[in-house]
Amino acid sequence: MPPRSFLVIATSLIALLHAYIGWQILPDLPFGTTGHIAGIAGLVLSTLLMPLGLLSRAIHRQPLSDRLAWAGLLAMGLFSSLLVLTVLRDLSLLAVSALLPAMLPRLLTPSAEAVLLLAALITLVGLVNARRRARVKDVDVPLRGLPEALNGFTIAQISDIHVGPTIKRRYLEQIVDAVNALDADLIAVTGDLVDGSVPQLASHTAPLERLVARHGSYFVTGNHEYYSGAHAWIAELRRLGLTVLMNEHVVVEHGGASLVVAGVTDYSAHQFDPSHRSDPQAALAGAPADVAVKLLLAHQPRSASAAAQAGFDLQLSGHTHGGQFLPWNLFVPLQQPFTAGLHRLQALWVYVSRGTGYWGPPKRFGAPSEITRLRLVPAAD
Repeated sequence: MPPRSFLVIATSLIALLHAYIGWQILPDLPFGTTGHIAGIAGLVLSTLLMPLGLLSRAIHRQPLSDRLAWAGLLAMGLFSSLLVLTVLRDLSLLAVSALLPAMLPRLLTPSAEAVLLLAALITLVGLVNARRRARVKDVDVPLRGLPEALNGFTIAQISDIHVGPTIKRRYLEQIVDAVNALDADLIAVTGDLVDGSVPQLASHTAPLERLVARHGSYFVTGNHEYYSGAHAWIAELRRLGLTVLMNEHVVVEHGGASLVVAGVTDYSAHQFDPSHRSDPQAALAGAPADVAVKLLLAHQPRSASAAAQAGFDLQLSGHTHGGQFLPWNLFVPLQQPFTAGLHRLQALWVYVSRGTGYWGPPKRFGAPSEITRLRLVPAAD
């Protein structure tokens, strides 16, 4: 659990931001006294629920813990849209007051109503998008010198599922069924699988045992594994039959050609366990010199610079969720070199998944979840 001082500061900030929304929006709504009181009550309730949504794991009683998580995280999603739209409304009204001041009084009520309606609509659409099973996204990766035996080699990537308070066994079962239906040559799980401990979630991650691919299923840790007890999860995933790559590699033989499948621990892993420091060079150490393709699984895109220096051909990552919902995708580049999709860094291709689940609010808007089917193809000369 976070320190008490952090909780006090965070809750105070949440309360101030809710007060800002109420101060700017409620007076301009034609609800009357009763409606305004209800609006204030809703904002107060949201202020109280949001911290509970994030801290519900500390409550061991079920189903109370999960119900509080659902309520708090839904409130968080709605609050996020309300806050962004309120800021945009204020900036728009400021521009109108400077350029066309006579129009300002006529825009106050319609714009306040629009904020409420749009926030509710975005939250509802985001909920539907988040809770539906991720769709399959096909991506071709062109590689120079690709042997004919590896032309069409397929990798099914899933990432950032975040099994936890609002994502349970049935959600994961649908993902596993969809991945198995792809009949991929290899399955890559690029971290942030869980938000909770092994005792809490083992029954919900059990469907991973059914993953099937010609050359197996591979996993690398994400930052949320370290929040949730990485050592226990590494042991549990190995028990389920996944190969967990900890700054190491395996060599896959396919049709007479060789493929190195390497994996690194999360970029921030050393902050939790110094022995887990992420190291792409170490992951490739001892690999055959004549291998055709060198593939790296790395949870965070910012491993790419070290991966390029190490000589990898392709890196598969997640972590960003593609921003998950607008406008947070605009802030991802402040921390990561890539937000989503296929990119080139020197001789390295980097594919960043938008994630197969979601974190926090059950909400995806403008950043759809995905199960990715990557196909290796020869690069055009």
